[in-house]
Amino acid sequence: MPDVFFISDHHFGHQNIIDYESRPFTNVDEMNERMIEQWNSIVGPKDKVFHLGDFSFLNQEKTKAIISRLHGYKFLIMGNHDRGRSRSWWIEAGFHEVSEYPIIYDHFYILSHEPMYMNKYMPMVNVHGHIHGQKYEGKQYINVSVEHWDYKPVSFEQLKELVVVSEEQ
Repeated sequence: MPDVFFISDHHFGHQNIIDYESRPFTNVDEMNERMIEQWNSIVGPKDKVFHLGDFSFLNQEKTKAIISRLHGYKFLIMGNHDRGRSRSWWIEAGFHEVSEYPIIYDHFYILSHEPMYMNKYMPMVNVHGHIHGQKYEGKQYINVSVEHWDYKPVSFEQLKELVVVSEEQ
C-alpha cells in the first residue's frame, strides 16, 4: 500500500529564502537540487504527497521540470505565494490535484497552509506550514515546513506518532 506524506514551503527558485530562513545552501540551484534529492530519498513513485503550499517561485516551465522529477502523486493545497496563479496553472505544471482551501484528511487532520485557530477543546490536529522555522504553540499543531524536517516530506505514520506523544503529555 502506498505511503502518505506531508510537506510545505519549498520556495523552489526563491533566492532570498536562503537568507530569510538561514537555509544551509550557497545558492538557489544547490537548494533546489538538495530538496529534490531529499523528497525522492523517501517518497516512492506510488506514494501520495500533500504539499501544503508555497511550492515554487519559478515560471511554469521550470516549475513543471521540478515537479516531473519528484516521486509520487502530488496534491497541492495552495499557500499565500501560490495564489497568484490559478488551480489550472498548477495542474498544468504537474500537480495531480490542487485545492485553494484547507481540507480534512482521515477525519482528524486539518491540512492548511497557514496555521488555523484551534481551541484547546477541538478534537482535531492542524497540519500546516507557512511559519517556516517557527513553532506554533499547542499540541494541536504540526508544522511541516521543510526547515523542521531536513527538507524531507513527513510520513503519515510520523504525524500519528507525534499526536499520540502529545496526547500522553
